[in-house]
Formats: sequence, C-alpha cells, structure tokens
Amino acid sequence: MAYYREHGLALTVVRKVRRLYRKIFNRLLSMKLTGAKGINIDPSCQIVGLPYISIGTSFRAGVHFRLEAFSKYGVQTFSPRIVIKDNVEIHDFVHIGATNYVEIGNDVLVASKVYISDHNHGFYSGDDQSDPEIPPAQRPIDGERRVIIEDNVWLGEFVSVLPGVTIGRGSIIGANSVVTRDIPPFCVAVGTPARVVKRYDPVGKRWESA
Repeated sequence: MAYYREHGLALTVVRKVRRLYRKIFNRLLSMKLTGAKGINIDPSCQIVGLPYISIGTSFRAGVHFRLEAFSKYGVQTFSPRIVIKDNVEIHDFVHIGATNYVEIGNDVLVASKVYISDHNHGFYSGDDQSDPEIPPAQRPIDGERRVIIEDNVWLGEFVSVLPGVTIGRGSIIGANSVVTRDIPPFCVAVGTPARVVKRYDPVGKRWESA
C-alpha cells in the first residue's frame, strides 16, 4: 500500500499515456492499411510491406506481433499479398510472413507464438535443390506457394503453418502442431506433422474420433 500511495499517481499517468499512444498509433495505422477499420494492435508490433496488406474490421493483435509482406529479398522480387478478413483475433508473439499470398478468414482465433509463412529459405525438392554448404540466409526464397486459413479456424499455442497449406473452415489445430499439408473443414488436427484426430458430425452435432 505504501508503494502504491507513493507511486500510484505516476502509474496511473503512465497507463493513460500508453492508452492514448495506442489509440493514436491504431488510428494512424488504419489510415495506411487497406480496408482496416476498428483495429486494435499493440504498438510493439512490426509491420513490413503495408502496401501489400489488407485488414478487415475489428482486428486485434497482442504484443510483438510481426506481419511481414516481403517484396524483395536479395536479388529476388515478389508481389506479396496478405489478406486478413473481419473479426480476427491474434495473441502475443505471432509471426506471419508472405512473399506470395497468405489469407486469414473471418472470425479466426490465433493463440500466442504462432508462425504462419508461405515461403522457405531454399529449395528441397524438384530441380535445382539448395546446397547445404550455402548459408541458409543466402539461399533463394521458395516463394510461389500460398497459405489459406478459412473462416472460424482456431490455431492453438505454438502452432506452425507451413507453405502450401489450406486449413478448412471451422477446424482446430492443437497446441505445438506443425501443419505441413491441407486440413479439411470441421476437423481437429494435432501433432508434428498435424493429422486429423476428430471430425464434426453436423447431424449428431458431435466431434467424433477420426
């Protein structure tokens, strides 16, 4: 109590200043982001490639959110696009990166420390595969795939969504899972790589084991 009496006014002022700063930050950001309205992003965020990003209404993101649309890497050039639709909620320390196309549908919930990317450093299949003697940061970007996360999807803590993946409407990805292939709609998927363990039965209105 003594500490609060001594420092309470200062703490109150700091909180008010932070709220004001956040309000101003989001208003200015809304003016620059295509389609954004009613966004609430913590000012600790890092956003790269604003011209290539569109955000719908009622978007919220926690601390240290990274949203990056890269149009250039070394000598490579890209035409990236990140589309975030309406009523999306993203928690702390989430990283979303695109060199081609990432879409997050309506009413998606993303827990903390989730990674979503449509590209890799290097090529590891097909022709002209990357030499492991070349430092990873110097390898060309594999940036021709897409990531689609459809409406009403929930991604748990520490989930990674890798290039070329579509996660179907209403599906749930369990914590710590790595999504390497498409997940159908209305499923629960867990593991590394993520596999479907439950499906929703619309007739019985139950989640049944797959």
